[in-house]
Amino acid sequence: MQRRSFLAASAATLAAPWAHASAADLPKGQVKILVGWAPGGGTDVFARIVGQKLSELWGRPVVVENKPGATGALAADYFAKTKFTDGINLLMAHVNTHAISPQIFKSITYDPLKDYAPIVLIGATPHILVTGSQNGYASVQEVVEVCRKNPGKISFGSSGTGSVQHLAAEMFNMAAGVKSIHVPYKGSGPMQTDLIGGQIDFSFDTMTAATAQVKSGKMKGIVQTRLSRAKGFPAMPTMDEQGFKGFDASSWYGVVGPKGMSRELAQRINADINTVLAMPDVASRFDGYGAEDGGGSVDKFAAFMVDEYRKWGDVVRAAKVTEES
Repeated sequence: MQRRSFLAASAATLAAPWAHASAADLPKGQVKILVGWAPGGGTDVFARIVGQKLSELWGRPVVVENKPGATGALAADYFAKTKFTDGINLLMAHVNTHAISPQIFKSITYDPLKDYAPIVLIGATPHILVTGSQNGYASVQEVVEVCRKNPGKISFGSSGTGSVQHLAAEMFNMAAGVKSIHVPYKGSGPMQTDLIGGQIDFSFDTMTAATAQVKSGKMKGIVQTRLSRAKGFPAMPTMDEQGFKGFDASSWYGVVGPKGMSRELAQRINADINTVLAMPDVASRFDGYGAEDGGGSVDKFAAFMVDEYRKWGDVVRAAKVTEES
């Protein structure tokens, strides 16, 4: 089923009980979405798109507040430990904050599966195996070959230790049976500068961050990392298609509430966000960022979070990733 038809069907089904409900039945007070990254990044962009549309549906302002730090963990920790007394308080959950970082960093004390109320998956974006445009690699097999010929000398950059870029490279190392060097940066921006300049060899960068550089010709996209091809790059093969069966390294985004949020309220917000995601202008903008497969029920998102936590935990343990990696 195509994404738009799925979202439309989901929105019709899930939002039906609330189709004529008034915003007056929502809790009083400010509506706030907390984002653990600075303005302008993918998580922030998705929060603002959804927030704007919810504001229109509910007839009241939806404030997006940025609290960057520790690849989102600072905001996630604050949200988990704050006792909210009024309003509607939401957090943009991310694969880093709710599936990877808590399994690597000892300083993280919140429980990503117990300290929040799952509401809805906003979408998942692939990563792209990229290199500088000066390199002529045409397939992932060629990347594997250069790694085998130069064990421990080929470098993969990431936006930081414990990021999806880092873990995707570790998944690649294990699946291909090669050794490479991990070079962490403080974000995709500085990593891309060195990749384009030839200081590092490759990266599994996010599609959101890599698209502009790939389409401008400054970086070369080799392969993408979800099981199916993203609409934004229909001609680029997946890792699965090129022999890495089941390889799936996605950045995903979702909305969660405080641990004590009632199921009724979670379902109400879920229904309204499903309505937002089904809007043609929202779907078009999300497609442009490579964000797909959002929507669905509260229970579907809760099960998804458990599966992702287990999957990335297996990678962390198998690759022996630590905060010093």
